[in-house]
Amino acid sequence: MTRRNPLWRFLALLFALALVAAACGDDDDGGDEGATDTTEAPEGDEESEGGGELAGMKGTTPLIELSDDFKNRLLEVNSELSDFNYAAESYDAAIVIALATLAAGSDGIELASEINQVTRGGEKCEDFASCAEIIAGGNKDIDYDGVSGPLEFSGNGEPTVASYGILTFGDDNRIDDDATEYREAQAPAEADVEQVPVEGSRAGDGTLKIGTLLPETGSLAFLGPPEFAGVDLAIAEINENGGVLGKNVEVSHGDSGDTSTDIANQTVDRLLSENVDAIIGAASSGVTATVIDKITSAGVVQFSPANTAKSLSTYADKGLYFRNAPSDILQGAVLGEVIAEDGHTTVAILALDDPYGTGLAEDLQAALEESGVEVVNSIIYDPQAQTFDSEVGEIAGDDPEAIVIIGFDESSRILATMVEQGIGPRDKAVYGVDGNMGNALGENFDAGQ
Repeated sequence: MTRRNPLWRFLALLFALALVAAACGDDDDGGDEGATDTTEAPEGDEESEGGGELAGMKGTTPLIELSDDFKNRLLEVNSELSDFNYAAESYDAAIVIALATLAAGSDGIELASEINQVTRGGEKCEDFASCAEIIAGGNKDIDYDGVSGPLEFSGNGEPTVASYGILTFGDDNRIDDDATEYREAQAPAEADVEQVPVEGSRAGDGTLKIGTLLPETGSLAFLGPPEFAGVDLAIAEINENGGVLGKNVEVSHGDSGDTSTDIANQTVDRLLSENVDAIIGAASSGVTATVIDKITSAGVVQFSPANTAKSLSTYADKGLYFRNAPSDILQGAVLGEVIAEDGHTTVAILALDDPYGTGLAEDLQAALEESGVEVVNSIIYDPQAQTFDSEVGEIAGDDPEAIVIIGFDESSRILATMVEQGIGPRDKAVYGVDGNMGNALGENFDAGQ
């Protein structure tokens, strides 16, 4: 057996007594106050845990208050959805194409002449089954009010009435659904133009086939999952209710990429070789600009669920291009109202250099100035840039009360730079738009992407 040193015993006893004294000792104030831990966390602990850097950032996106039923149906198609942006528009695009085909009695180019007609002015109906029943009864004059809104297409194939969601990021860097507000916007009277005649010829084969040109990759890839889910849900429900012209609707999916690649043209070439009757997409207005002539020249309908560039309102599209996302003229007005109502008097804008970014920046600036808000700077940036230090630094030097970012997935890197330079959402009022407002922005920000 090992003998223990007496000195060791003495030191151990002193150590034990010290522990007891520390556990039982009173604080300087005395009394019972020492029984409750009132120690405050050191400053900066909240930030060290991560999250919250985007809290309070607001933004607009075309959005109607979706029912739980519709969301659950989408989740049955794709259980991993984290955003629902443009899912309803994609769903309605497929439904409208199917109803127009029924009204035309053909999947050929004739269906294009019926698309605007089935969205306004006739007998009201709210789903494919009831609308198809009306058409089967001999009345082709229907008015489909969709999941994404009343539609009410103008003669140039775009909605005259739109709903916008005003989204806000919470402390977890994700959209706080409880804080979402909705506003309806009406296009100006001059936007409601006469029917654009359909030009060209393309015979149908009796089977409606829809292609998709939606972002699986690229700067808008976060919009892909809800858009694909919307199309797939619509086609499943159409086919469950008898299909179109007595046959199931077929679908061929394709990636649009973004304007930095040629993926969209490759996808369109494949879809046209498969003899699709309509193509749903692209999501990006810039991508649409690269393929619209090829699609419409083939006598095929192009129907975007997410294009918002105002330049497309008057594009020479042979009467074959449609969209159920509203023009950015409306989004600029709604976002301008929100910023002005929040009480800001000076604003700086950061917008990506493409038809969507520059067009929306122009419309937003006009709306802000009409409300008496001064735009102190509007910077058009290259979305492919490696860093945004200089652009953010210039905005920081302007010291505006609010900052608007009109961009796509590069917005997360811009925001990270803004946080580094002390003008992030915790320091300034920061606003976004449909190209970046979504949980994917928070996910990318948290991941440093």
